[in-house]
Formats: sequence, C-alpha cells, structure tokens
Amino acid sequence: MLKVDSVLLEFDNRKILQDIYIDCQAGQVTGLLGRNGCGKSSLLRIIFGTLKPAYKYISIDDIYITNGYKSGKIAYLPQHNYLPKHTSINDLARMLVDEQAWEEFTTYEIFNKHGNNKADQLSGGELRKLETLLILYSKADYILLDEPFTHVSPVQAEEIKEIIRKRSAYKGFIITDHQYYNILEVSNKIVLLSNGTTKLITNHDDLVTYGYLSSL
Repeated sequence: MLKVDSVLLEFDNRKILQDIYIDCQAGQVTGLLGRNGCGKSSLLRIIFGTLKPAYKYISIDDIYITNGYKSGKIAYLPQHNYLPKHTSINDLARMLVDEQAWEEFTTYEIFNKHGNNKADQLSGGELRKLETLLILYSKADYILLDEPFTHVSPVQAEEIKEIIRKRSAYKGFIITDHQYYNILEVSNKIVLLSNGTTKLITNHDDLVTYGYLSSL
C-alpha cells in the first residue's frame, strides 16, 4: 500500500496543504477531487518527489520513501509534457512500459504510427495521448494521473477509463481531474481536498455537504 500522511506545504508563510492523508493499494483507484488552486497537483508532485514540502511521510508497504520517482514504484502523468524531445518514442516506451503489457501497448495505432518519431515531431494532441498511454502501461506499482481527461475527446476519455479499469486489477491509481464525473465513474474511493486538508468521501452527498458540488 502507498500511504501519504502529515504533508505540510507552505508558500510565503501560507499553508497550502496540512492535515493530509491519502492512501492507495493495488486493485484500487483513488479519486482526488478539489477546486482549482486547492493543491491537488502539488500533492501529486510531493508524492512523486518533484516538490519538496516542509514535512511529509510517504511509505510503500510501510517502508518510508524519500523520493517516489527514485523508488521506481511510482509513475506520474503531469499536466505538462514530460517526454524528452530528442529520443524516439519507441526507445522511451522500451524504458517505461511494463514488459508484461508490451504486446497490448503495441496494438495502439498511435504508437505504431509514431514509434520511430521523437516527441517534438508530434502534434500536441498526439503527444498527450502517447504520454498518457506510456504512464498507464508503466512498470510502476502506483500511478498518479493529473488531468488525464482534460483536452481529450469523449471517446478518448472512455478509452483511458477502460485502461485504468483493466490495469487497476494489479496496480494502484491516484487520479485527479476537474471533470469530476469521470473521476466518480472510474474510482472506487474518493478523497476531497478542501482548505488544505483531505476528507474521505463516503457517499456522493458528502460532496455537497463539503461544498464541492452545489447539487447532484
């Protein structure tokens, strides 16, 4: 299990995150909801290890980890492009994709079309789709997805959700997106980030109670 506890993040003496707890285990999709600017992306970056807070406690199977990306057990899809521009997609895929899922990954038309190309040769939409697929099929045990449903078509969103359902049989996912309905549909646990703290959502009415939604 991936556990994230007691995160404290401050900017200019203002507390952005405090009293944080979120966990995820193999076979589970944890949805992280919250309004714009509440710190969702910052929390994912802290878990991955690219943002240093004032304090954090992060463990995998009760073993403390200092940097998620160095552990090799956590993969992260940021909102921005992350692939290096001067390496072929095929070479990057060989490094990132789970060997057991390689055959399935290579069935995607976009990979077959652009496998020999480099990131700077793809359009923005093509690059985002490939970057998302590479993380979804990652070797990592825990996968963090930041805005995977934003700027994609409804057909692509359904495709992403289907991959998450399939891969989450033996991987753990933490997903955040402003399209909350996609998060609610694909997640089996919901955590709300509000006023710098996390709240476990036990039913959809809680989202109204905590002011995230006006009605359901």
